[in-house]
Amino acid sequence: MKTPRFLWILLFLFTCSTISEAEELSAMSFNIRYGKAKDGDNAWPHRKELVAETIQRFSPDLLGLQESLDFQVDFLAKQLPEFEVYSVPRTPDGGESCAIFFRKSRFEKLDEGTFWLSETPDQVASKSWDSSLPRIVSWVRLQDRKNDRELFFANTHFDHRGTIAREMSAKLIRKRLPELAGSTPFLLTGDFNCIDGSPPQEALLGDDGKFLDTYREIHPEIAAGKEGTFTGFQATDNGKRIDWILCSPGFTIESAAIDRFRKNGRVPSDHYPVTTVLRFAEKK
Repeated sequence: MKTPRFLWILLFLFTCSTISEAEELSAMSFNIRYGKAKDGDNAWPHRKELVAETIQRFSPDLLGLQESLDFQVDFLAKQLPEFEVYSVPRTPDGGESCAIFFRKSRFEKLDEGTFWLSETPDQVASKSWDSSLPRIVSWVRLQDRKNDRELFFANTHFDHRGTIAREMSAKLIRKRLPELAGSTPFLLTGDFNCIDGSPPQEALLGDDGKFLDTYREIHPEIAAGKEGTFTGFQATDNGKRIDWILCSPGFTIESAAIDRFRKNGRVPSDHYPVTTVLRFAEKK
């Protein structure tokens, strides 16, 4: 008995959909604001559930946090048990981390590491140039269980004062990240504390297409007053777009957005999270 033609079509569409889902992945970058800051009504205890809810609503496969202290990471890890966490404070006595969360059911961790944004990147707690604080890049190498492909995921936070430090940090990452990732497609999330067209951004992106700004690839025209990611706890679209998700050409960028979720007039942090949905590029 021959299988009806429409059944073959349905089978083909189902197969294509399954392959598509296997190749697609989502990422979020989120500066959750230093948990010990004296922010009054916006202090961490008053908004921590909203931070978790914001993450749960988008439900990323990959999540990079900035300004995350150990107790904040621990709280979110309990609220998000589907994720495995890699988090290293930037100094041995604690302090902020650039925590990485990745979905356990999808990824197996193959390797992990942290380096410092300084002239001696393998020296713990080192800082250089005009940096006000030690700054880090944390990374993981992952195996995607859905499609058996490898992925390199890194997360960082540039110095908020040092203009030279931001530019030199960008140059260091542009050199070191491809060395660590090798031929593996990579993503980089972060709070870069600089805007479109700034020297650090130009140094990091370059003009060779090796680093792509997912948001600007999807939204090529700057929309003044509508792209702010740092808002100082104000429910506004204005401000500076200083939070980015960058990727290598090993991905096709499907979408990129600034997540402006708020609840009862409250925003989850003084930064909006940024998100992207990507697809692994075809293997050559």
